[in-house]
Amino acid sequence: MREDELRNLVRGSGWLMRALRVVRDTGLPDAWIGAGVVRDLVWGQRYGDGFDPSSVRDVDVVFLDPTDLTRANDDRATARLATAWPQPPWEAKNQAAVHTWYPATFGGDPVAPLRTVAEAVATWPEYATAVAVRLHADDRIAVCAPYGLDDLLDGVWRHNPARAGREVSRRRLARHRPAARWPGVRVVDPDRR
Repeated sequence: MREDELRNLVRGSGWLMRALRVVRDTGLPDAWIGAGVVRDLVWGQRYGDGFDPSSVRDVDVVFLDPTDLTRANDDRATARLATAWPQPPWEAKNQAAVHTWYPATFGGDPVAPLRTVAEAVATWPEYATAVAVRLHADDRIAVCAPYGLDDLLDGVWRHNPARAGREVSRRRLARHRPAARWPGVRVVDPDRR
């Protein structure tokens, strides 16, 4: 089972396991770690020189709190995480509030409110980063992967058109340079379908 492959990689990283415990123990509602840090772990281990926590740009923590859609809620959540463990570059975002700021920040048409973390994860810009994990109270690792885990585990950088356009994908590709960072990762040109 592909979820077990991911769970084993996550369990093998003491750093990510600590981050998952911090997220769980802060009590943020329906909180998960996802996107780049999960990709960096998997691709670092499978296609690079290993996972280096010091190179993590941010630890994306998504949570769902429909009772407070303010940016201050994100800031308080990020501060709670940093108080619990100052080292990682935490970035907490309430997925219930994305519709209130997304068009002004990234342009485009209004987006519908997100009702679940899975709906949010399904909009992330690459299929390999449309993955999140969290730790249950009994230390079981839950996996949220609306498109499955093949691109993540098999090293495929492929544009997810759910919300990000091709131009956004090209910019992300230029910024992240996946083929240079992780030899063996296959990049699917965002202009090809």
